[in-house]
Amino acid sequence: MSAIAMALLKKGYSISGSDLVINNEINQLKKSGALIFNSQNESNIKHLNSKLEDKIINFVVSSAIKPENKELHYCLKKKLPIKHRSEILAVLMKSYTSLAIAGSHGKTSTSTFLSTLLELCTHDSSSITGGIIPIYNSNAYIDDTKFLVTEIDESDGTINKYECDIGIINNIDFDHCDHFSNINEVLSSFLEFASNSKKLLINYDCEITRENFNSQSQWSNKEKENVTYSIIPSVLNKEYTVGKYYENGNFIDTINIPIPGLHNLSNVTAAIAVSRLIGVDFKKIKKNIKYLKLPKKRFEFRGELDKRFIYDDYAHHPNEIKATIELARLFVNNKNNNQELKQERLVVIFQPHRFSRVKEFINEFAEELSKADVIYITDIFSAGEINKYEVNSETITKLIFKKNKNVKFLKDYYQIKNNFHKLTSEKDLILNMGAGDCHNFWSILNDKN
Repeated sequence: MSAIAMALLKKGYSISGSDLVINNEINQLKKSGALIFNSQNESNIKHLNSKLEDKIINFVVSSAIKPENKELHYCLKKKLPIKHRSEILAVLMKSYTSLAIAGSHGKTSTSTFLSTLLELCTHDSSSITGGIIPIYNSNAYIDDTKFLVTEIDESDGTINKYECDIGIINNIDFDHCDHFSNINEVLSSFLEFASNSKKLLINYDCEITRENFNSQSQWSNKEKENVTYSIIPSVLNKEYTVGKYYENGNFIDTINIPIPGLHNLSNVTAAIAVSRLIGVDFKKIKKNIKYLKLPKKRFEFRGELDKRFIYDDYAHHPNEIKATIELARLFVNNKNNNQELKQERLVVIFQPHRFSRVKEFINEFAEELSKADVIYITDIFSAGEINKYEVNSETITKLIFKKNKNVKFLKDYYQIKNNFHKLTSEKDLILNMGAGDCHNFWSILNDKN
């Protein structure tokens, strides 16, 4: 929502909005001229109507806003024009050659890598994404450019609203159990997205995309024959990945990617594939690939505290947790580490996200989380859901305990802070994962929250 608001501001629209939490994005909107309310009451809407009575006002909501929200309830009662954020983004996309990145996992990272490459290689690309892109230090960069990189959300079923010039599907997995009942419903939504894309680029390594989408362009990190774009890794470590790059089975060059992790290699390969599809010279890509950085909250190093190394990651689905723990293992007990900085244990703190997701994947969560050396589970972040599923974090903890005895339930991050030195040891890599408010942990540790 904040990225779309910033994009509209850049386009010359008057923007106002409300949020109960003030963050960097909200502050940037304020600085750029947006009127921000710190409450969500019908008086806000009345104020705007009286102030802008001669203007057309569109009230824009995301699926996170429930009908009982006082602002939305007032708009519905007064029959005021209400748009879903997907409708506004879809309109913005029509002004550009749109490069729309969809998929169950890796959308933000892929959008970040593609935005960075296009900024450096073409200087002719704008971006609207769900995460902070380091090169812009923002989730939105809008200018009078040819291309627009957009991250497309499938979680609420609005993925069929978008028409794009190139549609990219990273992978397809069952998730968002609050909206979808099964994997077939998820697949159907992506098939609609594909039908609205003039060109389609898919991940050949994902079985569901490979078997269900007829696309002339694919990328892979396992195959080079019968695949349009491939990077076959030869070196994987905690600092970088080296791979051989192929197009249509033909070896092009060896490239050094400054991002660790196999899942990130797939995201980088997708970004390179899109760049090549729109005609970016490979030599330019190779020259600028060294500037790639992960977006915020994607294995983000927050800092060292008493010889403990703390990372944040957005992983909140079992398959994301699996990939992130595999990445963390490249750091723990790494033989190339300086002895003073050697990280010896992987300690995972996990804040489960949504009761519906926990109910659906509780055994998978236990399986993947148990692969850490020490695990701490906090209360479930509801994301507005009511717990009608009879699940809680103690249940996950008990399931993990059957596989790994080094697990404990701790109610919240203040409890972890108060017992931090007892719960952790020097040279621990502490991996803090989740999609809720868990990323306040570093501030809490440092008495800033």
